[in-house]
Amino acid sequence: MYAIIATGGKQYKVAEGDIIKVEKLGAEAGETYTFDQVLAVGGEELTIGCPTVAGASVSATVMNDGRGKKVIVYKYKRKTGYHKKNGHRQAYTQLKIDKINA
Repeated sequence: MYAIIATGGKQYKVAEGDIIKVEKLGAEAGETYTFDQVLAVGGEELTIGCPTVAGASVSATVMNDGRGKKVIVYKYKRKTGYHKKNGHRQAYTQLKIDKINA
């Protein structure tokens, strides 16, 4: 069984036991987090919500928080001597999917 959930402006296809990285959530390590925005639930047959599946939820355990790899942003304009270098590391929360409630 799998589900498609929406969080942080993105959509993730998850199954029980999966470990995923999502946009940072305000949860401590070891807590249980429940996703109510379930867009679809699949398995024997596919159930698609309009826009979400009524009564469906996905529960996950927060493993830890972290920051991703550094992305370099470099701006340059020729002939003017303008160049600017900037770096960014996106914060994430690592989750382990425990149960899909359809």
